[in-house]
Amino acid sequence: MSKYAGKKVLITGGTSGIGLATARLLVSEGARVMLTGRTKDTLEAARKEFGENAIVVESDAASLTDIEKLAKRVESDFEQVDALFVNAGQTRFAPFEEMTEGAYDELFTVNTKGPYFTVQKLAPLMREGSGVVFTTSVVNVLGYPMVSAYAATKAALRSMTRSLARELLSRGIRVNAVSAGPIETPILGKLMPKDAVEKTYAQMADSNPMMRMGSADEIARAVVFLAFEATYTTGAELPVDGGVSQL
Repeated sequence: MSKYAGKKVLITGGTSGIGLATARLLVSEGARVMLTGRTKDTLEAARKEFGENAIVVESDAASLTDIEKLAKRVESDFEQVDALFVNAGQTRFAPFEEMTEGAYDELFTVNTKGPYFTVQKLAPLMREGSGVVFTTSVVNVLGYPMVSAYAATKAALRSMTRSLARELLSRGIRVNAVSAGPIETPILGKLMPKDAVEKTYAQMADSNPMMRMGSADEIARAVVFLAFEATYTTGAELPVDGGVSQL
């Protein structure tokens, strides 16, 4: 029998990058997975890849209406869930002087408000002993230029991990976070030209103690560990970053 046969998992932001890698891992181990996204191309690609092995739902992580609809869909299809991976997020690069109010608000809505209310709406559907995992980032503890607002959203998410872990203790729900370091995902390609992405990756690898970029699969394994195996861990943030935040 597959390791997670019969387990039910919701992954927000599951149609690309880290979320998609986590969905693949869980499906390969027998879990029933529902994953969300909001981009037509990635939604269709995920539906084609997984077929009947996963439920792919269009849902905007920044919309409270969509979050409420998602909770109803989860209840209808799964009744309860064993793990919730709150992964949907947005990255934006801009000098501090050039950050606009609109961009700032969008980052906080997607990266902080959305995750908060996703857990609020899904917690009643989570089994005792289940796990919530947030995606944070090394920039919540390291000072990097060009990402001041993004880093603040991830620091808020780190704080939320502790607060919700405490509040959900009585329900038997653990809440943890994976702090992702420099990982090769499609997200930079949406923000920069190809040559700029390659240069950025090379710089990140050169400055990393392990002298390389990480993979989405490496984050996925950490997510699944926190969701299912770390039964005596809550409120924690696990760095998966090649040592950049530690050494």
